[in-house]
Amino acid sequence: MHLTFDTNLVIKYKSQPQKIRVLTENWVRNEIFCPNCGNVVSEYKNNKPVGDFYCSNCFEDYELKSKKDSIGRKIVDGSYKTMLERLQSETNPNFFFLNYDLKNYEVINFLVIPKHFFTSEIIIPRKKGIPNRPHYIMCSIDLIGIPESGKIFYIKNRQKRRKKEILNDWQKTLFLRESGKT
Repeated sequence: MHLTFDTNLVIKYKSQPQKIRVLTENWVRNEIFCPNCGNVVSEYKNNKPVGDFYCSNCFEDYELKSKKDSIGRKIVDGSYKTMLERLQSETNPNFFFLNYDLKNYEVINFLVIPKHFFTSEIIIPRKKGIPNRPHYIMCSIDLIGIPESGKIFYIKNRQKRRKKEILNDWQKTLFLRESGKT
């Protein structure tokens, strides 16, 4: 597993957010496997609400959230309403979180949080809407209530973990999904 992004992909882009989106999505597509079954993950077409990647073997969905600062307590996300609808549906995604070093274009931390740790209580509406869409409420994901067992690291502080460890950590949490409790 390589920790650096392929910066050749973004030479033609001017917008920093667009560059980061292309770099991080490409990195996940090329470096990350499904923590449920170990197969490669595939990328959905752009603009799928609350879904970026999926496993064609076991049909798990994944949403990617990236940030240059430490992952911390809260992750800024999109539409509050869309997120709640998706979390309450049968297509509730698992979440990949990627923390990167912008100076060196490399991954610092990468983890997955299984969908059975996500509840509507951790989706927090943000007070600000979008200026030209005042009724469009954005949200944040509050990670503070998720136990450490629900944060399965592939990379922690630039240290890679073995695939077998990641798959085992994932399997240890599945009883929560089956029981419907977190």
